[in-house]
Amino acid sequence: MRKSALLFASWIACAATATAELPSSPPEAEGLSSERLSRVDALAGRYIESGTFPGAIAAVARNGKVVHLSAFGRRGTEDERPLPLDALFRMYSSTKMVTAVAVMQQYEQGRFQLSDPVANVLPELASLEVLRPDGEIEPARTQITMHELLTHTSGLSYGIDANDPVDRAYLEARLWVSEDLDTLAAKVGRLPLRSHPGTEWRYSVGMDLAGLVVQRLAGQRFDRYLQEHLFEPLDMRDTGFVVPDGKRDRFLPNHLLGQGTAATRAIDPTREAVEFPGGLFAYGCGSGCDYRSVTLFSGGAGLVSTARDYLRFGEMLRNGGALGGVRILSPTTIDFMASAHVPPEIMSAGAPHRAVAGQSFGLGVGVLTDPVARGVSGNAGEFYHDGAAGTVFWVDPVEEIVGLGMIQVMGGFVWGPALKTAVYQAVTESKR
Repeated sequence: MRKSALLFASWIACAATATAELPSSPPEAEGLSSERLSRVDALAGRYIESGTFPGAIAAVARNGKVVHLSAFGRRGTEDERPLPLDALFRMYSSTKMVTAVAVMQQYEQGRFQLSDPVANVLPELASLEVLRPDGEIEPARTQITMHELLTHTSGLSYGIDANDPVDRAYLEARLWVSEDLDTLAAKVGRLPLRSHPGTEWRYSVGMDLAGLVVQRLAGQRFDRYLQEHLFEPLDMRDTGFVVPDGKRDRFLPNHLLGQGTAATRAIDPTREAVEFPGGLFAYGCGSGCDYRSVTLFSGGAGLVSTARDYLRFGEMLRNGGALGGVRILSPTTIDFMASAHVPPEIMSAGAPHRAVAGQSFGLGVGVLTDPVARGVSGNAGEFYHDGAAGTVFWVDPVEEIVGLGMIQVMGGFVWGPALKTAVYQAVTESKR
């Protein structure tokens, strides 16, 4: 912790430069306590000292102003260099919120309605079948709608649970080494559904397919669409599916969370399929691999970004869809996508109730409906999306807070609730 504290002083000096586009403000001016907010750093320091992860960046904004930004620790378990504020992180499922915004841009243009069958745009999904628990196959009762695709109620799965027969079929299909999104959709169209559309919530490849929806509706390759319609307007200068050679030194190694007596260690998904708490990381050499010659632009997990860039994205969401005079979405659209679209009985149909208590799902985003039931500080109406390597992100429209935590540890979800607690206990002037 002493090493982290000493390094913090030099890093914080460049914090203003790293977030020059977002104004900074003393925490007290925005209704937070500087002394209490220092517990964010103490928390990160404890996790680093325990060996849970080698380094972390934490950022907090309130009322559109950065009140906290810190980097602690080192780049990796095998890289002792200090973690820089401009480090590049694999965002994994934090990519999904970006894709959701792109989809909703198409929605605002009237290119689809939520009740439309996805097969209108992706005919590969027109004739799907369901693998029942008894092993029998039957035709899907209904077509997957756009609403079901975006809310993970489509019946699609992800290939995470190797003990599930549908997920095993996903693994055997080697989805993540598909050449492109068209090939991915063709493969998914030949796989069985785990349930009939609309009957249960199950995390899935839906947002990857949503990227292809954007590509086909806009008539523009998905990566180029995001660059033109999101990254350039928001000045997200380091966000994309490829890490250029000139930025490779800022690209952090990935890690696997230590279990039992095993220590957290660096991993190379180009060489190994890695089991981690929560499932099987089986990207092989697809978009979640070397980030060089990417042709599968995964809207569910493919982006690399920085704390600076993703904080700008989050501030756009908090600010009702606009940032720096550029409007990305209408505030009414943000409110709609961040509403609780999935009722409790559907949320719990695909998972134990305790696993989804106090939360729902919106259009490509998680939604907190009951902080007490969830057992975490915050407010009903928050929306969020974390990533498999421990990236933590949320927007709280009640307190007007954007929170961001960045690490690179598969299975590193352990620090999310603690990070939120450290942020909310620093609030001295609540807006509730």
